[in-house]
Amino acid sequence: MKIRKSHLPFILLCFFTTWFAGFNFVSGQDRDAVKIKPAEAKSLLSEGNIRFVSGNTLHPRQDADRRKELANGQHPYAVILGCSDSRISPEIVFDQGLGDLFVSREAGNVIDAHTIGSIEYAVEHIHVSLVVVLGHEKCGAIAAARDTAAAAGHIKSIMDAIGPAVKATKGQDAEATCMANIRNIVVTLRTSEPLLKHLVESGELLILGAYYELNTGIVTFLDVN
Repeated sequence: MKIRKSHLPFILLCFFTTWFAGFNFVSGQDRDAVKIKPAEAKSLLSEGNIRFVSGNTLHPRQDADRRKELANGQHPYAVILGCSDSRISPEIVFDQGLGDLFVSREAGNVIDAHTIGSIEYAVEHIHVSLVVVLGHEKCGAIAAARDTAAAAGHIKSIMDAIGPAVKATKGQDAEATCMANIRNIVVTLRTSEPLLKHLVESGELLILGAYYELNTGIVTFLDVN
């Protein structure tokens, strides 16, 4: 994949940020002591992705001490709603450790009542302040929804969920459909009553879309209005 002009600031940031990663890194215990605000949570994800892209990953909080620490409870700072695709593990692409992320994964990062309930649990009971809907390049579920007239078994429910994005991007490429699907899910979550909509409107919760590129490893946060 060719480097996009929009990636140049990100790539330059990789060089400078990773020099100081060891000095600026926040420990798991310090992070658990206070509720992290949405903007800070987003910054932590961005910094972790920079480390991943640049090859300077820290693989933080993945040892026996952290495992024992978490036996008494969890304090993740972000929810990641991602695709089931084996190439996009949120803990890896954001260079995070045990207990940092509350992750829900479905093919095509689609949602249903159970998924929303899981997100509500994370937001209401463990006080997560950021939800990220993470789609990705060359998504098989998106491709199937665009190209398959009918699907067998329960796969059809996934195709149906992506259907509105397919219809909205007729004549455009798969990336456009993926972006539309991400935006649809973000809007659905932001307007979900009774819990998520209220928290978004009060500023306590931020729900964002994001797009992962397979070749570069870059996660780009999307402007969803």
